Amino acid sequence: MRFDPPLEEGRLLRRYKRFLADIETASGEPMTIHCANTGSMLNCMSEGCRVWFGRSNDPKRKLAGSWEISETPQGRLACINTARANALVEEALRAGLITELAGFTALKREVPYGVENSRADFRLDYPSGPVFVEVKSVTLGFDGSDVAAFPDAVTLRGARHLRELAALSRLGVRTVLLYCVNLSGIVAVRAAEDIDPAYAAGLREARAAGVEVLAYGAELSPEGISLVRRLEVFA
Repeated sequence: MRFDPPLEEGRLLRRYKRFLADIETASGEPMTIHCANTGSMLNCMSEGCRVWFGRSNDPKRKLAGSWEISETPQGRLACINTARANALVEEALRAGLITELAGFTALKREVPYGVENSRADFRLDYPSGPVFVEVKSVTLGFDGSDVAAFPDAVTLRGARHLRELAALSRLGVRTVLLYCVNLSGIVAVRAAEDIDPAYAAGLREARAAGVEVLAYGAELSPEGISLVRRLEVFA
């Protein structure tokens, strides 16, 4: 995934009302930009940190800038635009880079499934049957550790997806939870049990039910983002 033109650098002044952020550009211009992230963004928005954003010339847009990447206190780059995760995964799937899911004959997005009115991020069709894939964007890192964690806040939606995947798996349908790690310098992912113990318990139950759990790490720069390597997943 390429940014065209490449992202511009700035400094974060504050994030507020969830979807807004005030920054100062490299040239000293004050600017309010859109923040496409509804989560806590824990460890991704310290005051004064470097950020990278894209500009739009669309006159219909209320805000010309979109926040894409942030520098964490550990010096890592994190893609805070959660909408990028599914696009990155689709790009990698179509390129055959996620080898565990290679060989599908059709790919569909946002497919209804389950009994709790869920939508799978992807349904992949194979001669042997369908595979349902849920994608989660991971950006939470820690001092002195190259292991990232999910979630960065309590997630009822994430717990629901685990239940839905586990129920399908018990019926003999192949299901996959895929962590898209949009954080540089990471080698593994774990459940953030200290933040959301219910999610961590749900993840263990889902794996016991047969849900496959994968993680792939991204390479990030102001020029673009791509999934490049498989990571370990700790229970």
